[in-house]
Amino acid sequence: MSWGDVRGLLQYVPQFRGKLFVIVIDAPVPALAETMLDLVSLQNIGVQLVICSNVHTEDDLLDRAAEVELKFAQKPAISTSEPSEILTSLERGQAVIFDLGGQDPLSKEFADLAHSLSVVKLVCLQGAGKVLPQGAMRASDIDSSMPETLHAAAAVCHAGIDRVHFLDGSCPGVLLAELFSNEGVGTMVYADSYRVIRPLREEDIVELLGMIGRSVRNDCLVPRDFADVLSNLARYSVMEIDGNVVGSVALLDYPGEDAAEVACLYVKQSHEGLGYGTELVKHAEQQACELGVSTVFALTNRASAFFKELLAYTEASADNIPDVRREQLIDSGRDSRVFSKQLG
Repeated sequence: MSWGDVRGLLQYVPQFRGKLFVIVIDAPVPALAETMLDLVSLQNIGVQLVICSNVHTEDDLLDRAAEVELKFAQKPAISTSEPSEILTSLERGQAVIFDLGGQDPLSKEFADLAHSLSVVKLVCLQGAGKVLPQGAMRASDIDSSMPETLHAAAAVCHAGIDRVHFLDGSCPGVLLAELFSNEGVGTMVYADSYRVIRPLREEDIVELLGMIGRSVRNDCLVPRDFADVLSNLARYSVMEIDGNVVGSVALLDYPGEDAAEVACLYVKQSHEGLGYGTELVKHAEQQACELGVSTVFALTNRASAFFKELLAYTEASADNIPDVRREQLIDSGRDSRVFSKQLG
């Protein structure tokens, strides 16, 4: 593991501490021992665990838990157990083995129980061969063309569970790889703000400046300092994934001009090629529409193909941008090209 991987992992530790996850281990027998080791790692950072399975018996789960020295309540919980009994064990720092009794972990009954316990994640470790579209999907976006399993997961989210994950449990390390990365390695249905574009906050400015620093040094973005960004805070937006800022954009308006500039567009290297840049630009275009501006433009060289081919911008003369911006461009000595778009 690289130090970059460690940094990525550590950002989740405070987010997960004290949270309750349900882990459904329906992965094959050979994967059970390693999965239990992963659960020990989660428990060690303060994650509370309810563990269940429709493939492995409660005795199997208890035996494996004991082998890896997981801290767990000796008596399994059952469907008729009082939520308070389960919570008492969890608050002691013990994992709880739950006897599903053949019950579907995506059923309304189980979802209601999970909600009463304040579960935030339901993770289903499945056997190989159960194919679902990989990636993150908002529960409200699940439509009739998608597998019934995803509809059931969406219902679980609507019942109050933030996220439902489906993973190939036969793959070593898949649980930690899913939980400790922004993009994950499986399928996730979510009801909370997993990926949002939101206004920049003052406490984000240092992170923003650090994120765009390489492009500024390479003359790909205009230099900015803390005071400049703070004075124009309302013009900036950031994309946040799982609580982590991964991209930015600014919409710079020019009083008295029917044009606004899409600026400070950046997506972290680790998140390039996923369409986030397009989302950020479209967000800025929507803001321009709300301001009543009919034209947006961008000044760039490196991203010329991106604006032309993906976003339908056309190259224009610098004479077509606001005078104050054209003078700034000339004074900067940069050879940026102008790309503009009429908003319908």
